[in-house]
Amino acid sequence: MTATASSGRPGPSAVDGRAELAPGTALTDPRFVNDDLLPVPVAGRRWTTYNFAALWVGMAHNIPSWMLASGLVALGMDWKQAVLTIALANVVVLVPMLLTGHAGPKYGIPFPVLARASFGLRGANLPALVRAGVACAWFGIQTWIGGQGVFVLLDKVFGGWAEASKAGGQPWTLWLCFVLFWALELAIIYRGMEALRRFENWAAPFVVVGALALLGWITMKAGGLGPLLDQPSKLGWGADFWPVFFPALMGMIAFWATLSLNIPDFTRFGAGQRAQVLGQTLGLPTTMTLFALLSVLVTSGSQAVYGAPVWDPVALAAKTDNVFGLLFALVTVLVATLSVNIAANVVSPAYDLAHLAPRLITFRRGALITGVVGVVIMPWKLTATPELYIFTWLGLVGGLLGTVAGILIADYWLVRRTVLDLEGLYRADGPYWYRGGWNPAAVLAFAVGGVLAVGGSHSAPGTGPFPEDGLIPFLKPLADYGWAVGLAAALLLYTAVMRRGTASRPFFRSS
Repeated sequence: MTATASSGRPGPSAVDGRAELAPGTALTDPRFVNDDLLPVPVAGRRWTTYNFAALWVGMAHNIPSWMLASGLVALGMDWKQAVLTIALANVVVLVPMLLTGHAGPKYGIPFPVLARASFGLRGANLPALVRAGVACAWFGIQTWIGGQGVFVLLDKVFGGWAEASKAGGQPWTLWLCFVLFWALELAIIYRGMEALRRFENWAAPFVVVGALALLGWITMKAGGLGPLLDQPSKLGWGADFWPVFFPALMGMIAFWATLSLNIPDFTRFGAGQRAQVLGQTLGLPTTMTLFALLSVLVTSGSQAVYGAPVWDPVALAAKTDNVFGLLFALVTVLVATLSVNIAANVVSPAYDLAHLAPRLITFRRGALITGVVGVVIMPWKLTATPELYIFTWLGLVGGLLGTVAGILIADYWLVRRTVLDLEGLYRADGPYWYRGGWNPAAVLAFAVGGVLAVGGSHSAPGTGPFPEDGLIPFLKPLADYGWAVGLAAALLLYTAVMRRGTASRPFFRSS
């Protein structure tokens, strides 16, 4: 294929500091180029502050994020501690989100192409695969939860669905809901990013209205918000609290650490830095905090009405006998889960898989592969317990993703000062070829940071897959801080090696 390119420095091919491909230069290497990986022209970067805020509102309002606060309360926190933990985590994760997102509006490139600057043209497949694997697992989790929600509500409306004959241990009607939900997700994303933008624009306010309607309904039923807000923490604020708080904080950060890597997949369509910075700042920490608070208030009302807290919003909605209310809840569950799953868990692996084989895999084919892999690996089992969900799954994933984020931030901000050779990101004879397409500094930083972040992973007996003393026992004290350890270690090591390597170029470049 043929494309045009310029250097990443503002010049004749830049508009307001946003570089784009200039006429006259052909990019023909099919190993690194296809239409989905090329920079978005400046004229095509139209996402506004509202588009980015709506994207986050739509993604944050989903069943798993609703249940984050419930998971923390189940671990012994009271509602104030749970909401504080979630709020702090999302303020923290916003920082790498904005730092990596900067390259999107400036250069119009997706995450795997940005990773070429630090990992090399071939080495970028390493972080792309890590991100794609995590997204496929999340896609399966969200799709299963969405299918269950549809199943529960349709059973309440029509009756008899739960008593249907079983296949694979589940009613066949549940599998039908799962498959239909899965197909609907892929049908939307197959239409491309512009369709996603339009979907998120109306999905975000709809889901907010649905959540507030649920709060209003349960408040009327309860005659108030119930006794949950007065219940003391089982952990207090002393020695029992901090051993739960720090790994929980890392788990909450890990919930969106995936997007802190591939946010350029969205910001590449941004009208400018102001749009992505304001949109994300207004959309992410505020929405997640308010949604966590909303979930606690609704659950408080459920305790007053039913004598026990009902943390699952689908199960709570199913308790009403109002057909209109049930149908409204069904549509809200559909829109909420579609909104987050398509944006957070299909877009990224679609680009990442296209990056592996640009000649064979397009964005749409990558999305279809994601859908298939997300079903085959059956990751929904990870949500079986709060310990497994928060400490094992989110903790392990957060450590690895934090390591990649540290390398991306170090390379883009500390080593290159946000200046990239845009043409060089697509050429094997450019500055990002290093040694055979791999940057040894990035591989070293990823290996060291990853081991430090997750090497001490441990589980209490019967609650997870890791040894009680940790995979590498002397690293066990670091495991509760996996995301922060991985990010800091990789950032510092990569920066040090790259700056040292500037004076010793043969270490980085093949002959």
